[in-house]
Amino acid sequence: MPGGETLPVEGGATAAPLSLIRDLSRISSAGFSGFFKKDCSDLARRVSLLAYLLEEIRDSTKVPEIGDMGSSSCYSFLADLTMALQAAKRLVFAANNLENSMVSSDGATKKIYFQFQCVTWKLSKALIDLPYDDFNISEEVQEQVELVRSQLSRASEKYGGPLRSSILYRALSQPLDKEIDPFRSSSGSVGSLQVENIVIIDHEVGQKVEGLLEGNGLDNHATDNDIPNMESSRDSSSSLEISAPKDMDSVRIESLTCSRNVDENKKLDSPVIPVDFMCPISLELMKDPVIVATGQTYERSYIQRWIDCGNTTCPKTQQKLRHLTLTPNYVLRSLISQWCMKHGVEQMTPLMNGRIKKSDGSFRDVTGEIAAVEALVCKLSSRSTEERRAAVAEIRSLSKRSTDNRILLAEAGAIPILVNLLTCEDAQIQDNAVTSILNLSIYENNKGLIMLANAIPSIVQVLRAGSMEAKENAAATLFSLSLADENKIIIGASGAIPALVELLQNGNPRGKKDAATALFNLCIYHGNKGRAVRAGIITALLKMLTESSSCMVDEALTILSVLASHQEAKAAIIKASTIPVLIDLLRSGLPRSKENASAILLSLCKRDHENLACLSRLGAVIPLSELAKTGTERAKRKAKSLLETLHNSQQV
Repeated sequence: MPGGETLPVEGGATAAPLSLIRDLSRISSAGFSGFFKKDCSDLARRVSLLAYLLEEIRDSTKVPEIGDMGSSSCYSFLADLTMALQAAKRLVFAANNLENSMVSSDGATKKIYFQFQCVTWKLSKALIDLPYDDFNISEEVQEQVELVRSQLSRASEKYGGPLRSSILYRALSQPLDKEIDPFRSSSGSVGSLQVENIVIIDHEVGQKVEGLLEGNGLDNHATDNDIPNMESSRDSSSSLEISAPKDMDSVRIESLTCSRNVDENKKLDSPVIPVDFMCPISLELMKDPVIVATGQTYERSYIQRWIDCGNTTCPKTQQKLRHLTLTPNYVLRSLISQWCMKHGVEQMTPLMNGRIKKSDGSFRDVTGEIAAVEALVCKLSSRSTEERRAAVAEIRSLSKRSTDNRILLAEAGAIPILVNLLTCEDAQIQDNAVTSILNLSIYENNKGLIMLANAIPSIVQVLRAGSMEAKENAAATLFSLSLADENKIIIGASGAIPALVELLQNGNPRGKKDAATALFNLCIYHGNKGRAVRAGIITALLKMLTESSSCMVDEALTILSVLASHQEAKAAIIKASTIPVLIDLLRSGLPRSKENASAILLSLCKRDHENLACLSRLGAVIPLSELAKTGTERAKRKAKSLLETLHNSQQV
């Protein structure tokens, strides 16, 4: 698509962004390949979710006419989003067509990653400015947009850290509708990739950014993840609670200019990173160096990505890898830690030179504990069943006690071995292994290591066929891991949802609660709602609402409130004759139950005259009127909106 694209008038203001999303979906459906396969897939998947938003905007009666939109916030939002989507389409096309031979040369990988950072940042910024009040956007779509925005914000930071340099900020502030060749050469192309297929920033700013990249000028200080942490382990007395992910902090972008002078000075004083300390793929300082079969060392996440794309050769030497085992390079990691301390470079690893950084900024020496933990982890691979049983029981106990233990166990390589033990025939070992993984997952950094160890299929297997205790802890582990938004998709596609629904129907009280929390969190992602409905979740939830012995009415209503605006779920809820049950709850439920029941009924009856008639026929007006006066603030809003909808339908 040429660089001078403009927003077309035909088909309304949403025509252009919807067309771009469809184009990205078509590219995605054809399949991605190469080194950037995962990056392209992630970006295309997140962008595709915005189609629901644009369709609601398109169908909204509150959208101004095209001719009246010149100065409106609506038009500004749609124009910004269209520009970002154009850049996303070009970048996906460019990265997907980049030849593998270029990945490890001339800093090409780093520059492409920087482009992904720019595009994800621009998309995220466009969504921050979304004027919800100007459109009739359903709550479900609003939740979905916030989920996409938080994913984009985190993805932007993962590619290059927070965007703090003033030069970088100016670069990212430019419209993404200008052309630049990040691999600029005399020939004007890289392999078969033409320069007009790569879009990022204007030429002048691009040269400044390229200089920053070559000088390793990207600021890689991480910020706190906005995903909520689990504050207690599975073995503690407190239970898991249903909680939705927090919003990303939009102030982060606005604060960039405030620190620009300080950050620019930092860039000028930054030490030159020794070549041996840089990953050959990313050209960045390594945090978790690992050795491959050829003896070359890479940053774990980058070489794992290379392998996951189907590559079986060493990126640097092009030799065939005899095996795909990644061995931690402890010596190099120690040298990198020493260099970082000497030059005042903050490392993002929690363990440095035998010391763990505490919350108050001080360090605790754990040198003596490291050797003991490593010896214990070695026993997990013992041929003796008794020794393995004792070791995994001790690891379960250690992982329950403190964050420091969770860090030490992960650093010692316990996670991949524990994942292997999930398929052990010994029930005691399996129970302790899954609980250990749950406890380790409480520490945020360990979530990625658990996913990297391909733990999900084994956890689902335990959920299906393990002991009741193992099933409970497997469900709780899936909940913990699903707190990271990108994991919701992986877990949802793994077959976990039917197994969780089975536990919700037939588990003991604790197992049902663990299944409910996991299902709620997974169903925040739109694509998992249909999976849950097809797995029979509506029947299970209705049973929880109607059984006199049930103590999970609130949990059932909370999950239903997330599902109710999904068309397939809505049809299933109505077919199961849930409306009369919800009206009964309006009359006799607890305040929280009344609040959720009114919210669900509003979703079911919006733009549905048949359901509205059913509501009126079953006498919902009286309890709704009472709720509009005496309910919680949210219940009052929902009840008033539903009464207004009922009144309007009777006027027609």
